[in-house]
Amino acid sequence: MKTAEIKELSTSDLLERIDTERTLLVRMKLNHAITPLDNPQKVKQVKFTIARLLTELRTRELNTKSNS
Repeated sequence: MKTAEIKELSTSDLLERIDTERTLLVRMKLNHAITPLDNPQKVKQVKFTIARLLTELRTRELNTKSNS
C-alpha cells in the first residue's frame, strides 16, 4: 500500500486496516513457523505497511492536537 493511498483513508478505515494487517502478520508468522513461506519478504512488507499506517495515524493525532 502506497503512502498516497494511506493518506486518502479515513481514520476509522485506517484503524480497521491496522487491525487487519496485524492479524495477517500473526497468521503469516504462524504459517511460516510450520511451513516456510514461498516469499519470506512478505512478512517484512506487512511489517512495513503496519509502520506506515501507524505513522499516518500518529501524524493525524498530532495535527488534531496542534490545531486545538
